[in-house]
Formats: sequence, structure tokens, C-alpha cells
Amino acid sequence: MWKLDIDQDTQLKLLELKDAEMLFALVDSCRPYLRQWLPWIDATQTVDNSRQFIEFGLQKFAANNGLEAGIWYKGQLAGVIGLHYIDRTNKKTSIGYWLAEPFQGYGLMTKACRALISYVFEQLQLNRVEIRVAVDNGKSRAIPERLGFVNEGVVREVEWLYDHFVDHIVYGMLAKEWA
Repeated sequence: MWKLDIDQDTQLKLLELKDAEMLFALVDSCRPYLRQWLPWIDATQTVDNSRQFIEFGLQKFAANNGLEAGIWYKGQLAGVIGLHYIDRTNKKTSIGYWLAEPFQGYGLMTKACRALISYVFEQLQLNRVEIRVAVDNGKSRAIPERLGFVNEGVVREVEWLYDHFVDHIVYGMLAKEWA
């Protein structure tokens, strides 16, 4: 299975079906916090929903069209990071991520994104990585900004979040810009 070691305490590992209960428990434990920015929280009501998400991620990985990885910190599942797709023709992808509230403040997401972006440019040989973040989601915006992504503009009312639309900022990084 796919795995990236980040440091002695942190690694990214492809989510497997055996992780479904742990993933569901993590989502369920911080549901109100995650619901502020993630449109799929209300649809995740059972372990089977998490299992279906993992199966979808495994199918993407098997088709060489993305991945869904757990962010593991000191042996605990802390969040998820993934490649939504891999566009081989245009040599690009986009990254999505979330981190459970108790694991914030340790730099985990910045390290996870840095490792995945390096993998995208060095191993997959892609040219562009995009991260889209809701305009008002300051914590998620801080990640691409900290990593030197270029703010390429705002896409208006691009995501329906339960009862309202949110605008996204599109952040981009090119292989030649990645240090």
C-alpha cells in the first residue's frame, strides 16, 4: 500500500477498508467543527458511509487517478488528505484535506501538504497543483499561503454548503516554483 513517512511521528497512508470505523469515529467526534466547511458531513452517518468513501479512494488509486490518505500522528488517525484526480494530459491535480480539531496546532497539515506536493512533482511528474479553499476558512487558507502558493483568484458561489453558497480562492503551485 501507498505510504509517505513525513517524520518519526507523522505519516500519510492510503486509507484501507480496515480504517473505516476509525475514520467514522474521528469524523463523528468533531462533526460540528468539520461541518463549518465540509459539505459531506451530514451525509456521513454510518461506518458504511466511511467504508464507501474509502472504497472510492481505493478505486481512484487503482485507476491511477488520485488517492485518499489518512494523516497518522503518533499512531492515531488525525485527518485525511487526498488528490481529487490526476489529469495526465494537462499534468495537474488538486489537493483536498481536513484535520480533526484536537490535532490542530502541530503543523501536521502543512507537513502533510508539503510531503504530498513533493510526491506530486517528484514522483508523479505533474506540473501543477491546485488547492481551493472557502474564502472565509482562514485555517485552511493558511496552508497554501504558508507553502508559497499563488492566489490566482476567487471563484464565486462555487460550493453549496448546507444552506448557502461559498466562494473559493484558487491557489496554484507549479513544479518550477516548488522549492
